Amino acid sequence: MKIKILLAISLFSISLFAAVKVKPCTPVKDVPEHLRAYDHGENLVYVINYRWGVINTDVGEAAVNLTKKRHPNGEEYFHSVITGITYKFYDVFFKVRDLFESKFSTKNGRPFYFHRDIHEGKYTMKNTFHFQPDYTIKAKVERKTDPVIDTVLVGRECTFDLVSLFYFSRNIDFSNIPAGVEQPISFAIDNEVFELYYRLIGPEVKRIPGLGQYKTLKFAARVVAGEVFSGKDELIIWVTDDRNRVPLMFETPIKMGRVIGRLSSFKNLKHPMISKI
Repeated sequence: MKIKILLAISLFSISLFAAVKVKPCTPVKDVPEHLRAYDHGENLVYVINYRWGVINTDVGEAAVNLTKKRHPNGEEYFHSVITGITYKFYDVFFKVRDLFESKFSTKNGRPFYFHRDIHEGKYTMKNTFHFQPDYTIKAKVERKTDPVIDTVLVGRECTFDLVSLFYFSRNIDFSNIPAGVEQPISFAIDNEVFELYYRLIGPEVKRIPGLGQYKTLKFAARVVAGEVFSGKDELIIWVTDDRNRVPLMFETPIKMGRVIGRLSSFKNLKHPMISKI
């Protein structure tokens, strides 16, 4: 099992989604500042764990940082940077140093810039996206062994990059979403746009190793069959049942074992963590 896949799963899964056919967009609306789930200075760190038989080991981590900045005209926006690394012991086998960053509206979460710089063993990949008002995306895709791709992707109102999708999902009003009903959205990466869904299962008390017990909202996503996934099992995600909507943990079976990601530390949350029991 390649460690780069484990780190990629962590970023996809904490955004709550998996690929399906096109459905009407999840509405993208302005969120009042006092209702927003996050703010300047928030820091989240996730540990990625791999289990298979007697193997149970933490292989890497992802740090998620958020700052608020201003355009030259004074308008505010958020800038998030996510870094993913393997621990030094695993660098010998497969070294991962990944960078994701997104700049997006403080009002409705729509992105206007995305950058991805991936170094995973001998594999490298860069994405630079500029999101346009008409929902198209000017995309530049660079891979070490291939020609540079300059293209225009056709998105929708609810098309995000992976990072802004992580934040947008936290602002969704889940009180108006019935359990078990698929909710659509999409994201762009490399030179493709993927259609996605998530569904709410319901409330659950969940123990997070190292952090304790929390009241959570539990979600599920169907993972498409392929090289890593069997297609028979679902990705499960738990987020805090409070105004922060922080993803606490995710878990998914893969063809050889199981991947578990967990929140290990957090700083500067916007709202009190009242979900902690």
